[in-house]
Amino acid sequence: MHTLKTAAWLLVLLLPATVLAQSRQDEVAARGVMVMPFSLAATTHIFTKTADGAVQQVVTKRADDEPQRALIQAHLREVSTRMSRGDYAMPEMLHGADMPGLREMRAAGAKLEIRYVDLPNGGQVTYRSRDPQVIAAVHRWVDAQLSDHGHDAVSGHH
Repeated sequence: MHTLKTAAWLLVLLLPATVLAQSRQDEVAARGVMVMPFSLAATTHIFTKTADGAVQQVVTKRADDEPQRALIQAHLREVSTRMSRGDYAMPEMLHGADMPGLREMRAAGAKLEIRYVDLPNGGQVTYRSRDPQVIAAVHRWVDAQLSDHGHDAVSGHH
């Protein structure tokens, strides 16, 4: 009987966190349509933490998906240019102003280098810093990205 009560309490404690995470992912996906011009179903977000920051890739699931590739590249080029100038409105619109790491990344200014490059099947943004606090903020931001995008994002490895 004691085991049954313990299991019931664990279910009560853990279920709301699962529901909250799923509803958060649903909210981000709904807002994503307004911020990201490409299809989440046709693409994959890959976030890789590095020793000096992170690498973000968005790639098509099909190698021949030229329309999605073009949309990814235009979007990531615009977002990375804006962020490198201190304009974090797009990620804030999608993830919220309280997204972990975002405020610190914005405040980092020149301490955070943001670079975009085209990939054959999408695009890549690299976030680099020498400042340990900025790097930690970027890593928190990556964790939040992975959580917010759910099954549409994966953790990469460098």
